[in-house]
Amino acid sequence: MMPTYHEGGINFVYRLAYLRSEPKRGDVVAIRLAGTSIMYMKRIVGLPGETIEFRDGRLYVNGKILNEPYATECNWDSPPKSLPPAWYYVVGDNRSMPEYFHEEGKTSRNRIVGKILLCKSLFDSSSPRF
Repeated sequence: MMPTYHEGGINFVYRLAYLRSEPKRGDVVAIRLAGTSIMYMKRIVGLPGETIEFRDGRLYVNGKILNEPYATECNWDSPPKSLPPAWYYVVGDNRSMPEYFHEEGKTSRNRIVGKILLCKSLFDSSSPRF
């Protein structure tokens, strides 16, 4: 998730964030992989029922370019992917590496643990605070 979040930081997950509402596009969330403490931190870019694709490094949602000022430049290309109900599309902000090295894609609603509220780097005092 660099440059938004820095390596070696402490991240706080607000687990009640989606108790009364659903995740929104642009939210940075914790996604459960296995057990209770192994998680990815990713940004939601696609919502249930939408179609997502990368063309010439740009993200398209339902055929329209999504403005992503937080993302690094990329050169990804991928075919359209439709999201079923209760599924989201998540991706990290650092997209400078080839797509096949990047963990991104569809995730079900029940794997989204909560919203990232704060990141405090242990090494850099200029880390963002959310």
